[in-house]
Amino acid sequence: MIHLDNIFKNYYLGKQVIEVLKGISLDIFKNEYVALMGPSGSGKSTLMNIIGCLDTPTSGTYILNEQDVSRMTDNELADVRNKEIGFVFQQFNLLPRLTALENVALPLVYAGMPKRQRQEKAMHVLEKVNLADRSHHKPNEMSGGQNQRVAIARALVNDPSIILADEPTGNLDTKTSHEIMDIFGHIHAAGNTVVLVTHEEDIAHHAHRIIRLRDGLIETDTIKQASMNAPAHSQSV
Repeated sequence: MIHLDNIFKNYYLGKQVIEVLKGISLDIFKNEYVALMGPSGSGKSTLMNIIGCLDTPTSGTYILNEQDVSRMTDNELADVRNKEIGFVFQQFNLLPRLTALENVALPLVYAGMPKRQRQEKAMHVLEKVNLADRSHHKPNEMSGGQNQRVAIARALVNDPSIILADEPTGNLDTKTSHEIMDIFGHIHAAGNTVVLVTHEEDIAHHAHRIIRLRDGLIETDTIKQASMNAPAHSQSV
């Protein structure tokens, strides 16, 4: 599903070149549950942005569902993001004046779906995250955990092939964090590919495969023995 071949990413400050990713090669398969880990400055956020089509590599090839997205224009990348990837962020990124139902339905507005269908589909995914009874509440009327459930429902509403979660429990207490990770477990069990970016070991161990980055390179790539659904091989670079 995701094929990265020799991905480099540089940033430029005047004449200074900052090498962030230094030749990442990686395959992520359909219905895998992967955690990306690494210290600050390791490149994990940059790698997440490239996987999520929020940024493009300086060099190398990125194939997503048989499409070469590493050479796409900004408009083409936006179209891929809308169709292929559901995002969940640490800060929730909900619109404060919209209800839970309206926030979840928002991606369907951009997809051109009629209002009645949008509302029906949004309610359906809110039911999946056990928040149907909060559908008409606004973000400031809900807890952090409830807002993250709304954000997860919004990520699911377009039936994306990949759920990409960036520190999804970073603003939550321990109990709520594990409740949110249980939801990701159910999402994965239902057939979704989940890629999780985290610096927390206990959160990463909910995944079936842990990829650790350091200094712009993959340090280790480990499939947990208990994961029966993961491919039988792993790549270390």
